[in-house]
Amino acid sequence: MKNVIIIILVSILSFLIIKQEDDPTQKTPIDYVNYSNSIIDFKHAAKIGTKSVVHVTALKEEMQEYLYFDHFFGFYDHYQVPNHQYTSGSGVIVSEDGYIITNNHVIKGFNEVSISLYDGKEYLAKVIAADPSTDLALLKINEKNLNNLNFSNSDNVEVGEWVLAIGNPLNLNSTVTSGIVSAKARNINILQQEYAIESFIQTDAAVNPGNSGGALVNLNGELIGINTAIASTTGAYSGYSFAIPSNIVNKVYTDLLNYGIVQRAFLGIYIQEMNPKLAKELQINYTAGIYVNGYTANSNAESAGLRKGDIITKVDSIQVSSISELQEELMKKNPGMNVTLSVSRKGKIKEFVVKLTNKEGGIDIIKKS
Repeated sequence: MKNVIIIILVSILSFLIIKQEDDPTQKTPIDYVNYSNSIIDFKHAAKIGTKSVVHVTALKEEMQEYLYFDHFFGFYDHYQVPNHQYTSGSGVIVSEDGYIITNNHVIKGFNEVSISLYDGKEYLAKVIAADPSTDLALLKINEKNLNNLNFSNSDNVEVGEWVLAIGNPLNLNSTVTSGIVSAKARNINILQQEYAIESFIQTDAAVNPGNSGGALVNLNGELIGINTAIASTTGAYSGYSFAIPSNIVNKVYTDLLNYGIVQRAFLGIYIQEMNPKLAKELQINYTAGIYVNGYTANSNAESAGLRKGDIITKVDSIQVSSISELQEELMKKNPGMNVTLSVSRKGKIKEFVVKLTNKEGGIDIIKKS
């Protein structure tokens, strides 16, 4: 009887196993993949970046006037007391001989700027020039053989790519945070300047007050952006941070160094960003791009053949579907350069070569005295 019971139990168990294998509702066992040979390593980029990011401190001294009433003699008197204001942020060494890029809003309006390196050495810095339209400023300290970051081509940055934000948030020196690129060519309307350029790299790397002017680097330790802003309802990090792309930073750095002012290039047209609503209003088929709405005086774009109603889709083979993307591409150019514009005109793609101009409509390089 004991042997019979064992045989019956084994038979039942075998039947259940066979039924489970035949049951199509059962999930297929997971094949776990071993990623041990492709572990993401931040140490290399962090080591390079922290040596090239500095702490920027700015001081402003103002005399604050007070009114005093002498009750004994019955007259008023004035006296002044020095009022010191401080601000701090970050900066990136971009040349071994002491040139440093930071945000304009970090040093704007302050009289004295000092720099602290990662090893604690301190220097007084000279403000070489600034460009409010991109919120960048160029500083200089008297030192040689510094650790500078190399510029990467920000056009090659991809959404989903790992990045590190390096700076001095809340006066915590040489802080490194990680994240991914969340979006590109983001315009958040934060720069209230004429001809402002906003085409930010958006990341989810943690950035807080004090990170401004610091570095956004890729895993090779190359500079892909200058951390500039956060989107927050509290003033502290809420999940979104924004960096000026390195291609814009490099252009501004070179122009400020050589000319003292950024060389801005213009097409000479009035534009609107295409969207389905605008296409419906214009009674045309929707095409992603930049709608040409008119011309400035003596427009080179008009002379080259562009017409009102054209939709710009590419600049030198680079796809542009937003005004910030178009501005980013033009920001890389100088007056006098030619660009090839691909435009959609009544459903057909045409190409036009346009010579870019400066703000006054000429092609001369402007130098600041």
